[in-house]
Amino acid sequence: MQTSSDRHEYPAHWEADVVLRDGGTARVRPITVDDAERLVSFYEQVSDESKYYRFFAPYPRLSAKDVHRFTHHDFVDRVGLAATIGGEFIATVRYDRIGAGGAPASSPADEAEVAFLVQDAHQGRGVASALLEHIAAVARERGIRRFAAEVLPANTKMIKVFMDAGYTQKRSFEDGVVRLEFDLEPTDRSLAVQYAREQRAEARSVQRLLQPGSVAVVGTGRAPGGVGRSVLGNLRDAGYTGRLHAVNKAFPEDLKELDGVPAHRSVREVDGPVDLAVVTVPAEHVPEVVTECGEHGVQGLVVITAGYADSGPEGRERQRALVRQARTYGMRIIGPNAFGIINTSPEVRLNASLAPEMPRPGRIGLFAQSGAIGIALLSRLHRRGGGVTGVTGVSTFVSSGNRADVSGNDVLQYWYDDPETDVALMYLESIGNPRKFTRLARRTAAVKPLVVVQGARHGGVAPQGHAVRATRLPHATVSALLRQAGVIRVDTITDLVDAGLLLARQPLPAGPRVAILGNSESLGLLTYDACLSEGLRPHPPLDLTTAASAQDFHAALSRALADDTNDAVVVTAIPTVGEGAAGDAALAEALRSAAAAVPDKPVLVVHVELGGLAQALSAAASTAPQAVSGTPLPNTPDGASSAQPHAETTGTTAPAEAVEAPEGARLIPAYPAAERAVRALGEAVAYAQWRRDAADPGRVPEYDDIDEKGAAELIAGHLTRAQGLALGADDTCELLARYGIRVHRALPAPTPDDAVAAAGTLGYPVALKATAPHLRHRADLGGVRLDLADEEQLRRAYAELTELFGRPEELRPVVQGMAPRGVDTVVRAVIDPAAGAVLSFGLAGAATQLLGDMAHRLIPVTDREATSLIRSIRTAPLLFGWRGSAPVDAAALEELLLRVSRLVDDHPEVVAVTLEPVVVAPHGLSVLGASVRLAFPPARDDLGPRTLPAY
Repeated sequence: MQTSSDRHEYPAHWEADVVLRDGGTARVRPITVDDAERLVSFYEQVSDESKYYRFFAPYPRLSAKDVHRFTHHDFVDRVGLAATIGGEFIATVRYDRIGAGGAPASSPADEAEVAFLVQDAHQGRGVASALLEHIAAVARERGIRRFAAEVLPANTKMIKVFMDAGYTQKRSFEDGVVRLEFDLEPTDRSLAVQYAREQRAEARSVQRLLQPGSVAVVGTGRAPGGVGRSVLGNLRDAGYTGRLHAVNKAFPEDLKELDGVPAHRSVREVDGPVDLAVVTVPAEHVPEVVTECGEHGVQGLVVITAGYADSGPEGRERQRALVRQARTYGMRIIGPNAFGIINTSPEVRLNASLAPEMPRPGRIGLFAQSGAIGIALLSRLHRRGGGVTGVTGVSTFVSSGNRADVSGNDVLQYWYDDPETDVALMYLESIGNPRKFTRLARRTAAVKPLVVVQGARHGGVAPQGHAVRATRLPHATVSALLRQAGVIRVDTITDLVDAGLLLARQPLPAGPRVAILGNSESLGLLTYDACLSEGLRPHPPLDLTTAASAQDFHAALSRALADDTNDAVVVTAIPTVGEGAAGDAALAEALRSAAAAVPDKPVLVVHVELGGLAQALSAAASTAPQAVSGTPLPNTPDGASSAQPHAETTGTTAPAEAVEAPEGARLIPAYPAAERAVRALGEAVAYAQWRRDAADPGRVPEYDDIDEKGAAELIAGHLTRAQGLALGADDTCELLARYGIRVHRALPAPTPDDAVAAAGTLGYPVALKATAPHLRHRADLGGVRLDLADEEQLRRAYAELTELFGRPEELRPVVQGMAPRGVDTVVRAVIDPAAGAVLSFGLAGAATQLLGDMAHRLIPVTDREATSLIRSIRTAPLLFGWRGSAPVDAAALEELLLRVSRLVDDHPEVVAVTLEPVVVAPHGLSVLGASVRLAFPPARDDLGPRTLPAY
């Protein structure tokens, strides 16, 4: 560590793990005096050409003076960072603060010279780009605003690193050297570059886990049974296309093969690379295995072993040590306590999981933090494919267990541009980085549907195995923010599968208009009612009668699809007596052929105990496991089991092996209940509308009367008095006025005479209000008197309040001028350390306090989002002329929301704003109460350099 002569203590918060371009990891940390030997060893492995590019001259070795200079830093004016793998340097970067003419300087000089050196074996992995992000963040923290770099023209790789970073820069050429100067303030382009690099690196890191060329199962038992032996058998039976190895240090030395798989006593004994290790040994032996894997160059681990954070504080520390150890070697981890991973691609056929059979290849990606839920999801897709829908199968499956390293965010990065995945289904019990998840979800949802069910919604805490940052936002708010990001939020895993199957192979509906047709009037009416409940616009059901033939269904469906007033069609069907399997097959083909003629409208089927029809609809492609030897998938029951056609309930034999459908074939999902089909359709309609809106998200308007600089000065002045404080009434009004938000004056009235004087200042008519905490915003308790026209009425009202509620000092009465009549609303903004800044809106009173009827948007809010925000609450009709009332001034309300959004976005020190009540009249609005809280804002990791979470 640094000596006592250094000006600053070792900045441990600069340490970080990063994912490199090829998916491997490295650790970034400050260079200290203890690194002299590492630096010399690193330099010896750098080519002469790279040394020449760094020092502009032949420089074969570092002198003792050089080593001292490059390892002694004050962490303010001189800073060096190193990227390490296995504890050894692979790259370094350094800045030196400079003043006029490039001479060494100290603060307040705000420019620094920066230089890199990357080991040749690690060039092209994105190491320099990652180091640039981190050294720039360090420099900004130390008051440096601009970097300068001198590069030889032949060093095109380093020039590209600087030019591609996205910072505002200028370039010059002088004395045979390219000089680059660039500002360090993040720009839209630099953030876009950073996010694009993050996506490529994290997607590649997951790809290396899901597409390994070789797999070793560590902890394979010698006797049949046990976790390791089961995983080995699952990999082998799935037909894994790569090299497979069984590893157990207890194997006899003469054992060369186990179940036809090469056997080894250690990963080190494997001849050739191992890309993925599945670890099933007891927790106390895992560190030894990780060391072996790291030294052998293993790229990633799936840790099935439990006994980590899922077992308590001691296990949590063991889990942290596991992650630190794996990242030291550049490895990523799925788990611990994981169920495993699956990739059904014919080129891979990876079943590194506890699932005894391989799901059929398909277009749905599955992610589950819980192994038990992972089993249930695979089971449901298995049974839905075996006899209910057969819409599609699984592309990839990841069960992350304790999610110590690889998380849902990483898998989203992979799915984003995975050509094998059309729909992403996720079961989440915790969201470690809501701000990042929302950003990734919005980008993913713009190109493919993302359906999420969140467990542990009401427990208030994450499951024991998950280490996540806390959020103060209620679950309803988080759900609303996810929906704003395009996430299809459902409540159960049954809904998860229902929505996923519809979205996998059916087009998105163009609107909410639904045609209903079928051979059961009752089932049609149930479907009609379900559509209304989901906010859809159904046409009256068309009853084809029970005598309808397959040709009748074909003709009716063709007409419905050709009708421009229909956006989707729900077909309801009940068994036809005496027709049997042949009739079911004919009906299925009739529906398929009609739907194929109009491929841009979704078609769903609601069936009742139609084993043959469901099987016929799924005959082209099934999500059932392929017919391979082994134990069948667990038959976990779900809410639709009674309506699903299994052999034991229909009296038929098991369906024959399904035949793969042509790519892009029109496959119709079938549901055993109208409510489930319509619920899935409703989610598809809402998602399609989000996609259309996302194409034109609106803009954040500018307002000429906003005084951003003046507000900043006010805020800075207040924060010099305290680190966090609630502003008084006058200070609140002054700050809000800088953003064009006028608050009606409320004058204190500690006595009746003061009340009369206040009314004289404000002018009659006035309102008299009690502002004590238990009476504030509670007009229903009688603590407010309105329309007091003169002094007599005011004094009488004052006497009534004190008689009912106590002394004036307890009531804290105020006098306020009357505002035009309207609808009382509430506007709030808060900065959550995990989710970011959130703007909320609702009606004041019981609608918000009792029913929780609030709508939420992430800040900054655009004009289109402000418009949708006020229309998103259930009580919105009260704003727009409900039962003959006058509609309110929606434009004024939207402008207020946008101004509050701008205030919080421009000044993150404004951590909370509440405007209540805001009375919205037919013309204009009045803010009658306001409060503002200031504090130094929480650090925003989304604006800093790329890092992996540190648990």
